[in-house]
Amino acid sequence: MNSGHSGATALRLLGNVRPLDEKQFVYDAMLAGWSDQQSSRGLAASTIRSRVLTVRRFEAFTAKYPWDWSATDVEDYTTRLKSRTRPASRSTIRAFQTIVRLFCDYLCDGRYEWVMECERRFGRAPQQVCHEWNTTAHLVDYEGRAQRRALTYDELERFLAAADARVESILAQGRKGALAALRDAQIFKTIYAYGLRRAEVVGLDLADLRPNGAAPRFGRFGAVEVRWGKGANGSGPRRRTVLTVPELGWVTEGLAQWVDHARPRFTSEAGMLWPTERGSRVSLRYIDLRFAALRDQLGLPPELSVHALRHTYVTNLIEWGYTEKFVQDQVGHAYASTTAIYTSLGDDYKTRMVTRALARIYGGNDAHSR
Repeated sequence: MNSGHSGATALRLLGNVRPLDEKQFVYDAMLAGWSDQQSSRGLAASTIRSRVLTVRRFEAFTAKYPWDWSATDVEDYTTRLKSRTRPASRSTIRAFQTIVRLFCDYLCDGRYEWVMECERRFGRAPQQVCHEWNTTAHLVDYEGRAQRRALTYDELERFLAAADARVESILAQGRKGALAALRDAQIFKTIYAYGLRRAEVVGLDLADLRPNGAAPRFGRFGAVEVRWGKGANGSGPRRRTVLTVPELGWVTEGLAQWVDHARPRFTSEAGMLWPTERGSRVSLRYIDLRFAALRDQLGLPPELSVHALRHTYVTNLIEWGYTEKFVQDQVGHAYASTTAIYTSLGDDYKTRMVTRALARIYGGNDAHSR
């Protein structure tokens, strides 16, 4: 090995080896070194793979290697993302640009000597191709589709009632699938009653259902231990404990029915909370499809997804008077601003708040009498 090189260059490139395709060899070495760097930072393997795939897609689009990339390549690729049949969202575009920026930062960092290596081999060096004039700025906290929101009380009641009615309908018709329908209904109730993400509810085991000494009325179901919470900046899953709140204590009755009577008809083994007929966990896609079927049956807006149940949970807790910090801890948000994004306070709640404010200022219960 050439002792004049260090870091990723020394580890990946053999000075006395002349590969058949030198450009591809160096490019692959760059990606391997970048992957090692990210792994050393503690990023999850899935995050690293996704980032490398993004860079490879960009390289395939440009038909150039990194030492030949330019700022216009970023602009051309961004334009392509925005002009597809289904244009990429603002957040998706910014994520792509951020990944390319990080990769170029790595290549241009003198500690890894890629600039010197490329100049020696190809007479050109990589440069930072993402700058403030060709990348998407993060101007607002939430950039998702405006149609996505929490369910109203009426919509929520109709949705959960429809899930229960599906069980009764299957039983009345003498068809198979009543147990699966009961499981599906309880999954949706659990998502809402604990403000869970899809992956969080899918990953639950029996052992994750815990008592809460401060609320013995809920018995075995005083809390849910979430082990597959969403990580941040490429970290692994984050854990949290979600407490059962009194307003949603009704969920414990359904959980008891499922755990004690219905689940044993799927499996007698300890482990996953929501097994399928084949003994596997229900999938994220399955939950999406079941939600969509009930949503469409009720004529609810097609923009609503399973995540609307989580939005509804956050909104309802705020409306019921829980502090923002408590709600933030319950749903596992790192920042209070994220919790605020999820909150869609209803008109009834807003009216009550205004009425109370007017009563404090002017006195009495009827603000219009003054």
